[in-house]
Order: sequence, then structure tokens, then C-alpha cells
Amino acid sequence: MGAKNTIRKILFISLWVCVGVGMLTLLLAAINNKNKGLCKGYKIDIRGGEKNRFIDEKDIEQLLFQSVGGNVKGQALSSVNLNKIEQELGKSIWVSKVEVYFDNQNELFIKITEKEPIARIFTTGDSSFYIDSTGNQLPLSEKLSAKVPVFTGFPEKKILNKNDSLLLTNIKNVAKFILHHDFWMAQVAQIDITSDNEMEMLPVVGNHIVKLGNGSAVEDQFRRLMIFYQQVLSKVGLDKYKIIDARFNGQIFASAQGNGAKVDSVLLRKNVEKMLQDARNAEMDTVVKPLIVPGKYVIPMDSTAEVIEDSHPDDVLEAKPKQEEAKTIQQPKTLMPKNKKDQENVKNKQLNN
Repeated sequence: MGAKNTIRKILFISLWVCVGVGMLTLLLAAINNKNKGLCKGYKIDIRGGEKNRFIDEKDIEQLLFQSVGGNVKGQALSSVNLNKIEQELGKSIWVSKVEVYFDNQNELFIKITEKEPIARIFTTGDSSFYIDSTGNQLPLSEKLSAKVPVFTGFPEKKILNKNDSLLLTNIKNVAKFILHHDFWMAQVAQIDITSDNEMEMLPVVGNHIVKLGNGSAVEDQFRRLMIFYQQVLSKVGLDKYKIIDARFNGQIFASAQGNGAKVDSVLLRKNVEKMLQDARNAEMDTVVKPLIVPGKYVIPMDSTAEVIEDSHPDDVLEAKPKQEEAKTIQQPKTLMPKNKKDQENVKNKQLNN
């Protein structure tokens, strides 16, 4: 019995060894045949940059031919260095990720993920560049100008310090927010950076400046600003206040004083008013407080309130609620004679009736 079991184990092991050798032989033969095959063509797939395409198939094709020394179609598969192609394509400033491989039909596939700019920045030294979602700088292109939020006044430095890096991060976050909201993409003309690294938004429509501070709370700031547009500016006009301050949590300060003027297009104004009308479903939970400064306005948040303008320019304007007129019920008038005897006769007639 022991000898029979040993023979069975040897036969079983030998069988599996033969199967393994056979599969390995077939695999090596397939690889050998593939290496002897020729490239039947190539396909290029570019993803990302749907709104702003700075690199196209011709650009990738040119880089591909440079890396393989000519047209890859018709070349032996064994002569095509896939790693080299990936390295050459990855050198493009606009390429974020690249993947290159052959399929079972000997066709070369090239998948490209393009970097997409999210903001354009103008520096104090009059230079300009884009940044992508990671904050990396991208050069301008002769092909097109990306429709992205514009920031001006960024420090002109070759090496950024800690504060500049933080500012760039806040710019990236503000730009991302604006890009994802159609209303603000249409309303924000540009955002200026002050010497204190704070942001001031200039609108397309309206003669006002919106103070955003460092922009670290952009989502809450623009939410409060939208409510202010809906509750106040939609009633008093987009040019009523010159300075709108959204730097403080849960509050909006507004002032009618300011410098500069901007000419508004009637068409742009109508478009913004229409977008304001469409956005009236925002939550009404913001507290808007007045900036108590002589010559400035107290902003009424109650829909029944109105701004009462004082003739004296140095007085603080106050908001007073509209008083509903009291409705008095008028009693029917009865003409009574002056003579007492006649008055008694009239009363008796009324009692009889």
C-alpha cells in the first residue's frame, strides 16, 4: 500500500509539472509572437480641461513621434519603449497624468489627464500666470485665455514665504468656489489683493467693493453676501452702497460712502437681477448689522422697513418700520333736531319702528 501511494503522488506531481511547463511554453510563445508583431495604430484619450483645453491630440501626437523617432504605426512592438513614451509625455507642463499600453490587437493606447487652470493671477510686477487645483503655477497660452476668476496684486516673488503660500491657498479655495457657482462667475469681475494680503471683490454690476478678508471662510461669506443681495440690494439698487464688508462671522456691514465709479451695462444688470430672482431660495438666517458711521446708512432687514433719508448729511440715517394705517369704523350719522320736543318725537318714532 505504501508503494502504491508513493507512485500516485509522483504521477500527480509529474502531471502538474507538465501542465505548468506547457502553460509557460504557450505564454513565452505568445510574448515572442507579440514582440515580433507590428503596431497597428494608436489612440489618444485626453481627459480633464473640458472647459479650457490647452493641449490637444496633435500636441500629444507630436510628443509621441518625438519619443519613438517617427510614426509609431508599423513599428515592431519590441522596439517601442513604453516607459520612455510616458516620460516624454509627462514632461509637458499641461499633462498631469499619462498611461501608455498595447492592447491585444497590437494597438497603442495613450491616456492623458490634463491640468486645468482654476484662476488667473496678476502680480504687482505686471506678470501673469494660471494656477491649477493643486496651487501649481501654469503658463499663459497662445491658444486661448481661460475663463476663470481673476486675482490682482499678488506679491512678485521668486520664492514665496509662509504668508504668501497661505495667500495662494486661500486664492485657490476662493477660485474653486466661484467656478462652481454660475451667479458668482457672472458677477465677480476680479478680486484685488491688498498690501495686507486681504481680498476685495469688484463686481461686474454695481458700484461697490466687497471686503472678504483673507478669504478663508469663502463659502459662508458668499452665502451671506447672496442673502444681502436678495434682501437689500434687490430693493434699494446695486449702486446704493459703496462698501460691503463680509469679513465678520454672521454679519454684513454696508456703507454708502466710497470712491470710484463703474459704468454698468443695462444688459448685464438685467442678467444679474434675473439671477438674483432665481436664487431667492437661499436660507434667510443671516444677521445684517449697520455700520454706525456719520453719513452712512443703517440697513433695514425687515421687509416692512424703509430707509428714511435725513436732509442733514452728518446725521446717521435710521430705518423706521412702516406703520399700518388704523382702520376706523365710521358710524352712520343721525341728524337730530335742536328742539327738545322735536328730539323726543324722533326718538319715539325710532322706538315704534
